[in-house]
Amino acid sequence: GEICAFKIHGQEMPFEAVVLNKTSGEGRLRAKSPIDCELQKEYTFIIQAYDCGSGPGGTNWKKSHKAVVHIQVKDVNEFSPAFKESMYKATVTEGKIYDSILQVEAIDEDCSPQYSQICNYEIVTADVPFAIDRNGNIRNTEKLSYDKQHQYEIMVTAFDCGQKHATEDVLVQVNVKPVCKPGWQDWDKRIEYRPGSGSIPLFPSIHLETCDGPVSSIHTTIELQTNYIGKGCDRETYSEKSLQKLCGASSGAIDLLPSPSTTTNWTAGLLMDSNDIIFKFDGKQGAKIPDGIVPKNLTDQFTITLWMKHGPSPGLRAEKETILCNSDKTEMNRHHYALYVHNCRLVFLLRKDFDQADTFRPAEFHWKLDQICDKEWHYYVVNVEFPVVTLYMDGTTYEPYLVTNDWPIHPSHIAMQLTVGACWQGGEVTKPRFAQYFHGSLASLTIRPGKIESQKVISCLQACKEGLDINSLESLGQGIKYHFNPSQSVLVMEGDDIENINQALRKVSYINSRQFPTAGVRRLKVSSKVQCFGEDVCISIPDIDAYVMVFQANEPKITITGMDHFARPAAQFESERGVILLPDIRIVSTVTKMEHPVDLREHDRASKQVVVEEMLHNLDFCDVLVIGAELDPAQECLELDHGELQGKHLDATNSTAGYSIYGVASMFSYEQVLRQLHYRNWGTSATSDRKFRVKCSELNGRYTSNEFNLEVNILHSSNSNFMDHVNHMIVQPQFLQSVQHPEGSVSAVHSSVVPSVATIVIIICVSILVFVITLGVYRIRTAHQHSSAEHEGAKENEMDWDDSALTITVNPMEKYEKPHQTEEESEEEDIDDEEEDTTSAESDDSEEEEEEEEEEEVIVQKGDKQNATRQEQLEWD
Repeated sequence: GEICAFKIHGQEMPFEAVVLNKTSGEGRLRAKSPIDCELQKEYTFIIQAYDCGSGPGGTNWKKSHKAVVHIQVKDVNEFSPAFKESMYKATVTEGKIYDSILQVEAIDEDCSPQYSQICNYEIVTADVPFAIDRNGNIRNTEKLSYDKQHQYEIMVTAFDCGQKHATEDVLVQVNVKPVCKPGWQDWDKRIEYRPGSGSIPLFPSIHLETCDGPVSSIHTTIELQTNYIGKGCDRETYSEKSLQKLCGASSGAIDLLPSPSTTTNWTAGLLMDSNDIIFKFDGKQGAKIPDGIVPKNLTDQFTITLWMKHGPSPGLRAEKETILCNSDKTEMNRHHYALYVHNCRLVFLLRKDFDQADTFRPAEFHWKLDQICDKEWHYYVVNVEFPVVTLYMDGTTYEPYLVTNDWPIHPSHIAMQLTVGACWQGGEVTKPRFAQYFHGSLASLTIRPGKIESQKVISCLQACKEGLDINSLESLGQGIKYHFNPSQSVLVMEGDDIENINQALRKVSYINSRQFPTAGVRRLKVSSKVQCFGEDVCISIPDIDAYVMVFQANEPKITITGMDHFARPAAQFESERGVILLPDIRIVSTVTKMEHPVDLREHDRASKQVVVEEMLHNLDFCDVLVIGAELDPAQECLELDHGELQGKHLDATNSTAGYSIYGVASMFSYEQVLRQLHYRNWGTSATSDRKFRVKCSELNGRYTSNEFNLEVNILHSSNSNFMDHVNHMIVQPQFLQSVQHPEGSVSAVHSSVVPSVATIVIIICVSILVFVITLGVYRIRTAHQHSSAEHEGAKENEMDWDDSALTITVNPMEKYEKPHQTEEESEEEDIDDEEEDTTSAESDDSEEEEEEEEEEEVIVQKGDKQNATRQEQLEWD
């Protein structure tokens, strides 16, 4: 009658049933081990009750019917949400609002819907233009801009329905890509150019993005803007004379606007840009050309050339603006010929005299050109072949649009005044003054009697030294058409294939062939037009605005060296050839560079290395000036064989103030010419010494050399005969150290004292000394047959006379040659003596060869240059 047990049927159920009251049959179902909802949410099993009538082995008890038990496990929120991915990435295009950029997803391992479902997502990162919904979809709340921010990184978390949030937030990366904009890509705004680096590509990796547009052809214009540099671009800044010689123009051009100097001082008061010899006229200045610079009668053929930069004239009724004017100096106010600008027209006036013809003749020639007032540099050539006058502007020919006739001028004997920048008003006013002032800039204004040069010469004179260039034309590719303007500042390219155009543009480069270019910025503009297949609206390509930065060249230091003091007997100065003034002159140009070691720290400025390099470049003039009183043409002169100038692009002018050699040529050419300059003085009795100064220049005075001073002493006959004797005794081999003598002066003492025993002993000693030295020289000569001629110039210096620190007392009874002895006799005696000394009779030519081989050997000059004068060869140091 009692219940003794409950039995559960089922495989390893984690439950057990125990009897609480046998009589009432009450029992309890309980878990044997912890129950985990995540492992099993619910259990179903069968249970039976048993009575106590069990026998041994439990065989006789009775059991109840089967009851089904259903157990549901209640969940506990023990797990946090976790995201499926460790990181999320998405890319969006700027300027769009998206409904959903991407979806994030988290899961929860809890078993119940309440705790396993993700009820909410949240963006943790503050102030980002994004939002997220409960399904994990992220959208942007505002339009994104690639320029503002390329990439956003946001952190997102998730919540389950029990409000438990994820233990780890997830990173979401949103990349913003720009809207595809057609245009040039991968180019640098600043391109650096160092002088001497030749041709450098401007856009080495450029390419065109067309955003898959249907392009049929591309037209590109590359423009280098240099109109604000010098005369419109980097041009050679040599003087107009030098430039004309370089370009092969025939000589005779007269420079009316030269650099100010002692000989050309009329431009000294004008405003000037020294780098490029540009003269700026502000409407208040004019320059008078001195008489004699330009011939009075220019005949019917002459040429005026000039560079001009001019803008519109101020005021409503514009005045005439004079470039060049030849008018009456006094009494009257007639203009004989003039070139002027009036209301943006260029006018050339030419009035003939009555004595040439008395008919009505062409007198004014007018040209109307936009370029006259465009504030840009242009090169003008006015070619007069009366009665025809032609204008060349930037190499192109223009005929006058209007020619006005006039009567010739009545002849008079009034002097004329040639002026630049204004016209001289000599009459019809109370006080003569300038009038009709020019406003603008002028450069290289020349007038040349005779015909115009060829087109080739004009092109050379106006050529730019900088411009655009194409590296390897042959590799431009098929289908590329290109065209340069004359100054190579504009390049137009056309093609139908994008890749070909890209390749062609990568080959476009900048070149500046000037050795010392103008430093600064050169602006670059690239504009493009694109045509598309069968579409009215096509792609528009933005312009490229870039610039080339040209660095300052290392400035050269020009140094002149050589023998700066020598003495020669008067007879040599009086000879037909005179004395060579600068036998060993040397002109060297060096440049100093700063080098930075690789490991140089920012603050450590002390370890900069200074490197001095010798550089080769051209000079454009060297002046040998006389210091002190000018040369007296009646008794002295400087001479140069003009054959020395042949083939060197050089010219020379001679005056009592000195000798000027000019023209663009190498330093070596200038050295060669200067070494042939002779000084003659056939009135030496009045002169004892002469001082000269040598100065050279590059780029018309932009870089100048040191001032090299030379002193020449003329030794008169008493000194000369004494020198004759001393020179036999003195030779200074290079292994003897030079001795410092006390200050003193050379004196040859003459008296009639009877020779004593001591005097005879001295004579014998001197004779032995001469023999020993002669023998030593001979042995040194044979031993050093192979030595080079490196120290030849220095040697000559060593042996030259220095009368500043030497006192010599001579045996008064020594026999001297007569003062009246001729030059030829002394020459012959010298040659004989030399042959005895060297124990060989050699021809002039072999002597000249040995001069290069023997440092200890005497210096012998060739031919008619004082054949073998000992006075010149063996002198005291």
